[in-house]
Amino acid sequence: MRIVLCFPNEERQRRRIAEAAPWAEVVDVPQERIAEELLNADIFCGHAKVPVDWEPVVRRGRLRWIQSSAAGMDHCLVPPVIASDIVVTSASGLLADQVSEHTTALVTAWLRSLPLFLAAQAKHEFIRRPTRDLHHSTILIVGFGGVGRRLAQVLRVFKTRLWAVDLFPVDRPEYVERLLPPTELPSLLPDADLVILALPLNSATRHAFGAAQFARMKPGSLFVNMARGAIVVTDDLITALRHGPIAGAVMDVTDPEPLPADHPLWDFPNVIITPHVGGQCAGRADDVARLFCENLRRWHEGRPLINLISDKQAGFPFRDGKTPLWIDVCDSIA
Repeated sequence: MRIVLCFPNEERQRRRIAEAAPWAEVVDVPQERIAEELLNADIFCGHAKVPVDWEPVVRRGRLRWIQSSAAGMDHCLVPPVIASDIVVTSASGLLADQVSEHTTALVTAWLRSLPLFLAAQAKHEFIRRPTRDLHHSTILIVGFGGVGRRLAQVLRVFKTRLWAVDLFPVDRPEYVERLLPPTELPSLLPDADLVILALPLNSATRHAFGAAQFARMKPGSLFVNMARGAIVVTDDLITALRHGPIAGAVMDVTDPEPLPADHPLWDFPNVIITPHVGGQCAGRADDVARLFCENLRRWHEGRPLINLISDKQAGFPFRDGKTPLWIDVCDSIA
């Protein structure tokens, strides 16, 4: 059995993985070699950030399992893999703490007018400007998976009113007032002060948030995208920023990404953009290794895998009562 790794890691993570799988050879490869190494892999753990032709990998028939080191699965869930019998597990929820921190930072910075105050500081100007409150606002989280649920836990301390929509509107925490299916999104948008996207990107969600959704948002509300840029129709976002009803936007992702230097989104004074850094984490490699080692033990013992993507077309693990989810079990795993 040959396990191929391709994610930023150090000797201690590789040693831990080797100890969890003494029945396998563990090989760490750089991004520039991942395409060729996948042809000789039985198990792959990582995130291919370079183009990979998955067709010959699937045709070879050796690769049995992909453990993504990222929550987003567009790097490997391509048509040949989707149609194959390759088992796929994600890192959904692994970076929920960091994305929640980053979301809170961006939202509070926008609401408290921090970009304006920092610009004034650079000019040595002591000028008071209006600010807004996060406390007691109504927040609608679109996508209630690992990130969405952790975000709700964080935002509850601001005495907010929390609503969410999700394909699996189950296991509603007591501090979330409403958890509804996506069909209810149009009825919730007009009353939300903040709308936060925490959806996976797949064929159903690509460009799913556009003119119709922006038109229903509350006048003066804030739009937040912490998911994937391509979920939003960028031209429609620009129109909503120019003509309303929204008051502004904060986003860690864009479409296109990276955003070209001459793109109009850069110049909106009511927009904050960060370069897809919400998931940055000092201990990310350790967390990836911890998840992968637990799944290696489960794989070897024939137990249910954490974050198994049972529907590869959907591209995310379901909260179906059968699939163990990282956000639910991580605290019990050493």
